[in-house]
Amino acid sequence: MRITSRGKAIAFFITLGACLVALAIFLNVSWIVYHWRSVVPLVLGIVFFSVIIAGLVVNTIFIVREIRRNERQDTFLNAVTHELKTPIASIHLYLETLQTRPLDEAQRRDFYRIMLEDTERLLGTVEQVLKAGEARHLTHKRNWQEINFATMVDETMDLARLRHHLSPEALRFAAPPSDELIVMGNPEELRTAIFNLFDNAIKYSGENKDIVVDVRTPNIDTISLSVCDRGIGISRPELKRIFNRFYRVQSPATGQVKGTGLGLFIVRAVARRYGGDAFAESEGEGRGSTFTLKLPRVYRA
Repeated sequence: MRITSRGKAIAFFITLGACLVALAIFLNVSWIVYHWRSVVPLVLGIVFFSVIIAGLVVNTIFIVREIRRNERQDTFLNAVTHELKTPIASIHLYLETLQTRPLDEAQRRDFYRIMLEDTERLLGTVEQVLKAGEARHLTHKRNWQEINFATMVDETMDLARLRHHLSPEALRFAAPPSDELIVMGNPEELRTAIFNLFDNAIKYSGENKDIVVDVRTPNIDTISLSVCDRGIGISRPELKRIFNRFYRVQSPATGQVKGTGLGLFIVRAVARRYGGDAFAESEGEGRGSTFTLKLPRVYRA
């Protein structure tokens, strides 16, 4: 396997940090042995070398994290570039064909349909990037109102089916929610978070999509949306990291899945800003996943 330059840099800084820590420990032990009869130099030496060792460890961890963060950002930039370039190239090609070749009405309609789909893909990518920026910085309650959560989930499910050309059986409720479940929030932000959960499940479900959605109230003050798929699954170490900005699971099964690594980050950012949370569960690779969004419930007076 080819080792990347960042992989070499991480290995170098980890090795350097370990060597410096080992050297500091050796000097500390030597100091203790040499001054074991003198209490003041002994105590000062132990404190001094302990601070040096702690500083070296923290510095090494910080450097490695920065390298990995930069690597995720580069991956994000490459993904966004691809997500923008591909539909633009497609639209350009079809427009050139329409301009230079005589086509019948059926072909023209087909070309228009494809260009509209590519345009929607472009808009989706741009919206993800913009909403990720907003999710990081917005703290005030802009345009908040009472929202019937069950109705919004149902409408967003219809939109996801339409966007991905799915049958009702491929994306369905476990049991349609019957009660009026009210949350307080911005409709656009909440719809984006819900759609991102559906979009994620669809993308990582493979060819045979079987996604079950469950809206329920685990307690009187909470509304829970769970999206369960039978897709590629997630390994245990990845479960907490997949909500990080720019992070995408790296495995052979995800190689063909396109994305920016922002969808789940937006879901958790919105949930936490609303006083809720989002998390993932999976029994491992190849065994499907369940993503859950929890929000505070509001009761009408």
